[in-house]
Amino acid sequence: MKFPKNLETKLEIRKRNNALRKLAAPNNLIDFSSNDYIGFSKNKAIFEEIHQYLLDKDCLQNGATGSRLISGNHKMYQEAENYIAQFHQSESALIFNSGYDANVGFFSSVPQKGDLILYDELCHASIRDGIIMSNANSYKFKHNDFEDLERLLLKFLPTPNTQHPTPIYIVTETVFSMDGDCPNMEELVAVSEKYGCYLVVDEAHALGVFGENGEGLVQMLDLQNKVFARIMTFGKGLGCHGAAIVGSQELCDYLVNFARSFIYTTGLSPHSVATILVAYQNLQSEKETIEKLRENIVHFNQEKNLLGLKPMFVRSKSAIQSAIIPGNENVKSIARQLQEKGFDVKAILSPTVPVGQERLRFCLHSFNSKEEISGVLSLLSTFVF
Repeated sequence: MKFPKNLETKLEIRKRNNALRKLAAPNNLIDFSSNDYIGFSKNKAIFEEIHQYLLDKDCLQNGATGSRLISGNHKMYQEAENYIAQFHQSESALIFNSGYDANVGFFSSVPQKGDLILYDELCHASIRDGIIMSNANSYKFKHNDFEDLERLLLKFLPTPNTQHPTPIYIVTETVFSMDGDCPNMEELVAVSEKYGCYLVVDEAHALGVFGENGEGLVQMLDLQNKVFARIMTFGKGLGCHGAAIVGSQELCDYLVNFARSFIYTTGLSPHSVATILVAYQNLQSEKETIEKLRENIVHFNQEKNLLGLKPMFVRSKSAIQSAIIPGNENVKSIARQLQEKGFDVKAILSPTVPVGQERLRFCLHSFNSKEEISGVLSLLSTFVF
């Protein structure tokens, strides 16, 4: 069947801009690209623990059989959601099939017509897609710039501490996926409380990385009671799949009734939900692994400073470290050279990031050795200097 001409044109433009995405084959290179920050995805003990857990629960079921509101609300869900709520010191938790589903479900259903959403300009595509689907009014503020956020707030609230007739939602992430940087959460909470706003925080890249037990940046700072909703995604630090929105029981009840990405989809299999639960349980017993990741982050930052690479990197204390190398062809070439030397480092191209902000994105893990970190940065320095 003939392919539509207008779609063919869009593909051709991507090719001309050297920005055509392709699926990469699995490789055996040293991992500096995956989101598996503490190695849970390949942890044999966790794999075996999940299998035994399902046997002990006499849960020999491959699929959920339907949406959770019809037939798919199997017994693994309640156990996992209760554990997640307790772990995150929250009243309730509701599991979604993915981080994308959680963000789209929340933002398309919670903010109502006439409500206001103010979101960081670098918020993830899933957040932005949900906002587009919402009937609320939305405006972006400059990245991690809370003076700009207050400027927007004052357009709608002439004086602080006045009661706004409709809710205002402030949206950010604790770790931004392309830059790896973090907002000043204490300052953002202060702004949110000053103007009586609802704060919504995506912790996708903070879970398993920040906090004594990897609980995320919000709890590490003891701010969990000042945040309206947290989106916890499991495909990064937990090494599995799915996500949960944690918040009040009222919020979760509302989402069950109105979040279309929750209502109109088949539930996760018992094995998938058991994987989430067992991964969470292992966070509390893997403090040494989490600490090893933090040591590697410190080592990476020290090494890039010693090699004179600091100016090209976005400032970050997370597991994501990004070196800005403008130009799709330029950054792809350096990534290719690193891969040829055995290091799996990915180039992030425009339009995923703005033109001129193309980058190498290094993802650090607990299982990376200090020698591997020093080696990949030493190679990078030879390619860019």
